[in-house]
Amino acid sequence: MSTQTDQLKQRNRELSILNAIAHALNQSVDLDQALETALEKVAALIDLNTSWIWLMHEETGEPYLAAAQNLPPVLRDNPAKMGGWCYCLDTYQKGDLKGAANVNVVTCSRLKGLVEGTDGLQYHASIPLYAQKKKVGVLNVGSVEWRELSDEDLRLLNTVGDLMSIAIERARLYEKSVEIGAADERLRVAREIHDTLGQNLAAILMRLETLDALLEDNTDRKRLSETVRDAMALARDNLEDARRTVLDLRAAPLENRTLTRALQDLGREIGDEANLTIRVKSIGGHPLPVRVEAGLYRMAQEALNNVVQHAKAREALVELTSTPEYVELVIKDDGCGFDPENVPEGRYGLVGLNERAHLLGGAFAIESAPERGTRLDIRIPLERKI
Repeated sequence: MSTQTDQLKQRNRELSILNAIAHALNQSVDLDQALETALEKVAALIDLNTSWIWLMHEETGEPYLAAAQNLPPVLRDNPAKMGGWCYCLDTYQKGDLKGAANVNVVTCSRLKGLVEGTDGLQYHASIPLYAQKKKVGVLNVGSVEWRELSDEDLRLLNTVGDLMSIAIERARLYEKSVEIGAADERLRVAREIHDTLGQNLAAILMRLETLDALLEDNTDRKRLSETVRDAMALARDNLEDARRTVLDLRAAPLENRTLTRALQDLGREIGDEANLTIRVKSIGGHPLPVRVEAGLYRMAQEALNNVVQHAKAREALVELTSTPEYVELVIKDDGCGFDPENVPEGRYGLVGLNERAHLLGGAFAIESAPERGTRLDIRIPLERKI
């Protein structure tokens, strides 16, 4: 009787945990928020210290850190440590990490041999995430005082992985539907603008025709001037509207490319034209909001153009680091440098970079000195939707 009671309590506990996690995942179709909430629930309900999720890029198949809960300092403060492949990801990629039987405790290859900054963590369990046969990612969970996982624990973690896989796919499908809807909306607005622009040009043409008629009638100069001013004012307003709308609606400069690929192409184009060696390094690979990607690309473009125009450099480095919490863009060159407290006239690009960074809620910093090169550091926090 006691055994049956214990089993019943265990089943009720498992169902309670799964229900809480499923409820948390169903609260949002925003991928980042869903993952963060799920990790919080998993940690609280299964008594874990640390957890993190790797997802596979749908386009490239490369892994990236999608979310993390209480990473040890050596991993949290060093994004490069959390980049690229590792033992559990290699095993997953080969198809050897599949099903509850393979959810087990392994030595973390990223922490192997390290002592300081690990907070005592050396082991974690890896839970494969699949949507049908599609590889979605890996959920890693760990505890400093790890106990051996029971069969019930393995089944529970595997079911948690299934729930998370479903939530991830649903969030991705929602994001795609939003993108398709946005594209359709841009086309609709573009048609409206086309019609409006035609009407406005017709209005300007009518004023010019009126002016032509007045000239033939030898109308007084005052009335002629008023008609000219009206036409000019209307033309200026419409030109301003057209410029603003085109800037807002034009396709993103990295459409159909990852930001890393776009930066590599940009570095190659500018470097070839200016006989400048430009290296691009990417760490993390966490997906970014479209507006952040576009802003970072434009800032990199402006910064590299500044290097070409002013730095007299031979080499430049563009380094992009993206994590679930922030993205950082660093541009360094080995050029002539300058005194940041006494910026030369005509360096309006630096002002523009600062403004762009602040518009994205980030910070912009310059390190430079004469004959010491220049380093630009742009750091943008990634907002969590609540």
